Amino acid sequence: MTAPTVAVDSIIHCYGARPALSISRLVFEGGSTAVLGPNGSGKSTLLRLLATVAELQEGTIRVDGLDPTDQLQRTAIRRRIGYVAQHDGFPTRMRVDAFCDYVGALKEIDSARLRRRWTTWALDQVGLSSVAHDRIGSLSGGMQRRLSIAQALLGNPDLLILDEPLAGLDAERRAEIANLFVTLAESVTIVCATHHAEELATLCHRVVVVDGGRPVFVGTPGSLAARAEGRVWETTTAVPAAVSRAIGPGRFRCVAHAVPAGESPVPPSVADGYLAVVHP
Repeated sequence: MTAPTVAVDSIIHCYGARPALSISRLVFEGGSTAVLGPNGSGKSTLLRLLATVAELQEGTIRVDGLDPTDQLQRTAIRRRIGYVAQHDGFPTRMRVDAFCDYVGALKEIDSARLRRRWTTWALDQVGLSSVAHDRIGSLSGGMQRRLSIAQALLGNPDLLILDEPLAGLDAERRAEIANLFVTLAESVTIVCATHHAEELATLCHRVVVVDGGRPVFVGTPGSLAARAEGRVWETTTAVPAAVSRAIGPGRFRCVAHAVPAGESPVPPSVADGYLAVVHP
């Protein structure tokens, strides 16, 4: 089974009278796509729609031509999906391996022996083999996040939909999980909402920036960084007229419409490009 193509057309999604998402056209075609955006921008709503967790209100989504509004086709789509939700909701008294076995059964892995093999493999991928027999409630927040990733990998899905998969992970684990996603993206389609522009979006094939419920940028990480070309500098004081972020004691990195006189521009990063797009 090849990595699926996911096509989004003419989507409008509202919460009550408040519009949350308005997308004319987006296509996720193999490899990895990072979805960036401020809090409340519509990232999680988009991923919930792609994962068939939220019901379409207006517009269409197709996964290799399959329609999630049709019950039989929706079931076929779900058989191909591994989903990490924004917030984990685990049965905390359940053992880690028992939970994976349960999810494997839900994913129609009928053989208990095969489910055990999948559980062992998935927990190893995220560095949780040593706590396989522990209760979920005894795990740290970062470990629970890795368990959420492990359960998504069960059954070898070819469409991974990941909402903030690096949340709560320390630097070492973030690097390990990011490396795992790079390897997986060679053969599956990954759509990943993230705040980690430098650590994860940089490693993806494509980036979508969503702001105010609308895509405001679609392209490669390099082309996103280029949006801040000539607009970035470093200084010893935060600049009110720019988007400034501390990069060390007494050092700030600033993004604005232009570099002020007397300052020297520095090469832009993906994070700089993101800030340039959402703060035009």
